[in-house]
Amino acid sequence: MLELYQSEGCPYSATVRETLSGLGVSYVAHNPRLPGDEGGDVTNERTHEELQAGGNDELPYLVDTDREEALYGSDDIVEYLEAHYA
Repeated sequence: MLELYQSEGCPYSATVRETLSGLGVSYVAHNPRLPGDEGGDVTNERTHEELQAGGNDELPYLVDTDREEALYGSDDIVEYLEAHYA
């Protein structure tokens, strides 16, 4: 299962969502906080803690539970998706 920690207003998250949709890949979206360079307001405490469990407070963040992989950054995530799901 793919879990995307993202924000609807974040252009980097939009890039990842577009890639997922283009590849026809199902995923679960989590919205832990609003976008912002210094971290926007937290909207969901539980998913915000999960986001930070990867070591950063950066959106987007993708967790691939089937492959036990986790990545931050839209460029790295898109590259990963294209390599494993295209």
